[in-house]
Amino acid sequence: MSVFDIFILSFIQGLTEFLPISSSGHLILLPKLLGWQDQGLELDVAVHIGTLCSVLIYFRQQIWQMITDSLAYVFSGLSEKLYTPNVHMSLLVIIGTIPAVIFGFILKKIGQDIVREVKVIAFTSIFFGILLYLADRLVQRFHTLNSLTVGKGIFVGLAQALALIPGTSRSGACITAGRFLGLDRIVAARFAFLLSIPAILGAGVLTSLDAIKSGTPLFTAEVGLAVLSSFIFGLLAIRFMMAYLAKYSLAPFAIYRILLGVGLLIVF
Repeated sequence: MSVFDIFILSFIQGLTEFLPISSSGHLILLPKLLGWQDQGLELDVAVHIGTLCSVLIYFRQQIWQMITDSLAYVFSGLSEKLYTPNVHMSLLVIIGTIPAVIFGFILKKIGQDIVREVKVIAFTSIFFGILLYLADRLVQRFHTLNSLTVGKGIFVGLAQALALIPGTSRSGACITAGRFLGLDRIVAARFAFLLSIPAILGAGVLTSLDAIKSGTPLFTAEVGLAVLSSFIFGLLAIRFMMAYLAKYSLAPFAIYRILLGVGLLIVF
């Protein structure tokens, strides 16, 4: 791929990974619309690394507190006095990741081609766009993450697992589930982004293993450019979303998803 193509690919991945509009759906559609060949495993690995770094950098202080508090809690013999909100968040992230691991394993066994069709992307974009709008419009109860139980953490995790179907949007599904549970927009987005860390890491590791098995080189100038570009765009997307949600609703994203789905059904 040319430098321009890599730049566009990184822009789409970095932007759509954290906006509730489906990164996988856009990355499948992009080659179809522009007539590109498949970007290859090495670039898939690169954009995953870039977006992973962006969320790690943005939430670095909270992540560090989650790690240190969780280690202190474990080494104390699970003392209730050391069960802090950061430990609770760590537990929710672990629990919320389990459904995606199970569903991802199932999809890998049965094959993913069936869920990569344009019609699937169109319908999931419309359906989950409507859910996003309803959750943001109808739910008025506001709770903190500390009020989320294990069961509710699994509920958000199940929503993330559904996002393995292209067009659903991982961040969109998690934010929608969080809003239905009564979280305000910023808290729901924060949980969704933290929950993305093991998901993106897992996808990156699996893709890396596939690339290594196929003999694909992972250390090239193109890969470096893709990592850097997707990192920058991912960081900008997170900053934008956190600032945007402090003032505005999720309605524009829901409307975009619905229009995109309808447009895909008409064109394809």
